[in-house]
Amino acid sequence: MDLSNWIRHHANLTPGKPAILFEGVELTYAALADKIDSYARVLAEGLGVEPGDRVAYLGYNSPELVALLFACARAGAIFLPLNWRLAAPEHLQLLQHAGPGAVFVSDEFTAHLETIAGRAGPLEVVCLGDPACGWSSLRELERECSSRPAALLPAGLGEDDGVLLCYTSGTTGVPKGALLSRGALYWNALNSIDMHGMDATDTVLTLLPMFHVGGLNIQTLPALHAGATVVILRQFDVDACYRALAAFEVSLTLVVPTVMLALMADERWSGGKPRRLRMIAIGSTIVPGSLVARVCEWGVPLVQVYGSTETCPIAAYTPPAEAARKPASTGIAAKHCEIRIVGADGAGLAPGKSGEILVRGPNVMLGYWRDDQATREVFGPEGWFHTGDIGHFDTEGFLYVDERLKDMIISGGENVYPAQVENLLTTMEGVREVAVVGRADDYWGEVVVAVVVEEPGYTVDAGAVRTFCDGRIARFSCPREVLTVERLPRNVMGKVVKDKVRRLVAERPVLPEDQTSQPRGS
Repeated sequence: MDLSNWIRHHANLTPGKPAILFEGVELTYAALADKIDSYARVLAEGLGVEPGDRVAYLGYNSPELVALLFACARAGAIFLPLNWRLAAPEHLQLLQHAGPGAVFVSDEFTAHLETIAGRAGPLEVVCLGDPACGWSSLRELERECSSRPAALLPAGLGEDDGVLLCYTSGTTGVPKGALLSRGALYWNALNSIDMHGMDATDTVLTLLPMFHVGGLNIQTLPALHAGATVVILRQFDVDACYRALAAFEVSLTLVVPTVMLALMADERWSGGKPRRLRMIAIGSTIVPGSLVARVCEWGVPLVQVYGSTETCPIAAYTPPAEAARKPASTGIAAKHCEIRIVGADGAGLAPGKSGEILVRGPNVMLGYWRDDQATREVFGPEGWFHTGDIGHFDTEGFLYVDERLKDMIISGGENVYPAQVENLLTTMEGVREVAVVGRADDYWGEVVVAVVVEEPGYTVDAGAVRTFCDGRIARFSCPREVLTVERLPRNVMGKVVKDKVRRLVAERPVLPEDQTSQPRGS
């Protein structure tokens, strides 16, 4: 079923069923289908959007974001959800690169957008609320276009046409725009439905930002494909999350590690799991097996998802029944996806051998927007997407992500995978969080440094860390130095920004190996 018809299909079958619940407002499938029709008319008739044009959205999570995506699918346009946490110069860079003809903006960001809109090229700004700066009003455009015929899907569009442009939230470098096709969203939805055992009886709580493929594509869009109900939080808030879990009998939700830790730190965690909650998915970064085990013991499988913006993102996931048994694994290849582990020569590797993770499937992006060279670099001759991640399969075919290829430390000629060390150190008493990086060293090339957030009342030093690691991992992998910080630097999706961690390490004086240091300014 074509993406543009998902909601209308359910509106015909179950018109009165809630599709979206948002801040006390219920939007049925019939009402959501009508909203999509209205927005599609605005795009095609009011703004003159044509197939292939980009349409941006700047605002928090909302039903308008969802409706605009489906309206873009109806008009043949490409939807560009902007990360609202970016600074104005960063938004300007993305707008100039993507070249949208229109941007829809919520009231919270009109003043922000006003500072850059004039430098972003020809750009029609449409306000979701009260119009500002002489810009258009969505409500007024809807009234003007209400008598126009319903927008029809332009002829010639197919599964391979782009519909979603998401800029990567990578930890280094300038973000790249991954262009996802209509077919990619469809096949990703099928992967999600298989992963969650999702059907129309589910209620999904969306609390992560939908400008990222995780918040948008792991559960939200698949739930709407399945005819389920989606509860949307404007932004994540611990109290709002617990109230939603109780009020709406949520069965599925998606978190990142920082969100999971915040929920676990609340006193309501000790009251036990909500009655209907049957699964929590987690992703965005390498997830410590200890965290998975703790949530599984609480009574809900914490299911890891592996993937990236470029894979829509579901490439692998842990079957719920295996989450407690394989807490450190990211699972098996998604139903409509293939995964290989290859060495430097491109040859496949046996179980237990670490190499680069390659992904192939209809869920993988078309390529990077206006960057043919980067696209060629990540796709092999047979169409495999090179993730830049290092991983291995165990003898049962379960995938383990060892590290980002670029984060690998080479110390004394030996390869050290920081994720392996981090997973071990998260089990050490007194360690709340940890990031492991390399520091340049004239003798070793690099030495291993652990940057630790301590549990209250504990002191973690280099000697204790080395004693703990002794016999558990190779000696060359044991951290030689420990740096303690109040918090680890993270990006909007909860990923530790390793470049910033490396700068913390590089900027402080080199101390004897048995000392712990504080970074400057902490």
